[in-house]
Amino acid sequence: MTTFVQVTRTFQLPDPVKVERYRRSPDLGPKILFFSGGTALRKTSIKLTGYTYNSIHIITPFDSGGSSAKLRDAFAMPAVGDIRNRLLALADRSLHGNPEIFRLFAHRFPNEGDQDEFIRELESMIAAKHPLVANIPDPMRKIIRHHLYLFMQNMPLNFDLHKASIGNLILTGGYLENRRHLDPVIFIFSKLVQVRGIVRPVLNKDFHLIAETEKGEVIVGQHNLTGKEVSPIASKIKKVYLSSRRDCPEPAEVAIRKKMSDLIQGAELICYPIGSFYSSLIANLLPKGVGRAISRNPCPKVFIPNTGCDPEQYGLELTDQIQTLISYLRQDDPEHIREKDVLDFVILDRKNFEYAGEPDDKLMQQTGIKVIDCPLISPESDPYIDEKLLVPILLSLV
Repeated sequence: MTTFVQVTRTFQLPDPVKVERYRRSPDLGPKILFFSGGTALRKTSIKLTGYTYNSIHIITPFDSGGSSAKLRDAFAMPAVGDIRNRLLALADRSLHGNPEIFRLFAHRFPNEGDQDEFIRELESMIAAKHPLVANIPDPMRKIIRHHLYLFMQNMPLNFDLHKASIGNLILTGGYLENRRHLDPVIFIFSKLVQVRGIVRPVLNKDFHLIAETEKGEVIVGQHNLTGKEVSPIASKIKKVYLSSRRDCPEPAEVAIRKKMSDLIQGAELICYPIGSFYSSLIANLLPKGVGRAISRNPCPKVFIPNTGCDPEQYGLELTDQIQTLISYLRQDDPEHIREKDVLDFVILDRKNFEYAGEPDDKLMQQTGIKVIDCPLISPESDPYIDEKLLVPILLSLV
C-alpha cells in the first residue's frame, strides 16, 4: 500500500474504504473519464464495471486499417471498431441474451472464402435463420436484423466482405439509419445490452490521422503508425494532426460539440491511459475544444505511461511523453491553459518496470505535477499493467 501526500490531500493507495464503497454501490460510482481507443484498456474497462457504472470512454474514430478501412472508404464514415469493442467490454455480461450478442458482434468472415457465400450468410442473419441471430431475444434481434438489412441495401456492389466484422456492419447500418450520426445507435445498443458506462467518439466526422516525422516523412492513416499492419516507424514523430482528406493530407481544424465539452467537464477524474501513444491518446486531444474543456474541470488528471513496447513512442523518453501530452492539451489556448490545469499526476511502477528515462525534476517542479510510484504490474501481467492493481488506484484518486 502506498501513501501519497499532497499539499491539500493525502492519498492512501489503494484506499480500501473507497474501493469497497464503490464495489457495494457501482450505480453510484465515480465518473472516471478515459481518452482511449484500441484494445489496451479493454481489461481495465471490464474490471471497472464492478465498481462504477458511470465511467466515460472517449474513443478515437480515426482507425484506417482492417475492416474499418473498408467501411470508411465505402461510406465516408468514422471508424466504429473501437467503439464496438468498448461497448462490449462495458456490457452487463449477466443480462439474458448478451452471450449471444457477444458472439455475433465478435464474428468475422474469414480472410479466405467466397464473397457470394458471405452474402448468403448475411441474408440468413437478416432472415433470423442463422444460429448466431436466431437465439438472440427480441427486441435486440429485430434491431440487429434491421440494421444488417440497411447495410446490405446500401453496400456497394464491389464491397469486399473478407474479414468483415459483423458487429461493425450492424453499427454501420444503424449509423446510416440515423442520418449518419453515431450517438443514437450507440445509445440504443448501450440500453439494450446494459452498458455500464458512457461510450462516445470524440468526433462524429470522417477525419484521418496524419503524422510527420523528424525525417520529413508524412504518414497518412492511423494504421500506418501502430506497427501492427505495416513495419514500425523508424523516426521520431514531430507532430500529428487531423485531415479531412487522405489524398491531400492538409491540417484541418474541427471542434468538438458542446455536449462533448460538457461530458468532459462533468468528469470526476480524467485519465490519459495506456494504449498507443499517438493514435489512441494524442489523437483524441486534437479536436479543438478538448484541451479547453479539460482545463476547466478542476478534477484530478492522471497520465499512465505505457509499459512494454509501443512502436509509436520511437525516440520518446518519459519526460518527452509528458511534455508532448501537455503541449497537445494546451494547444487550444497555450497562453492561458497552464500545465497544472491539464495534468496533476503521473502514475509509475518503478519497482517492476524500467521506463525510458526519469521525469525531469525541473519540469515537475515548475509544473507542480507529482509522480505516484505504486505497484501496477503483477507477475501474471508482466510487463503490462494489471487491471486488478490499476483500477483500485484510480478509484482512490477520485
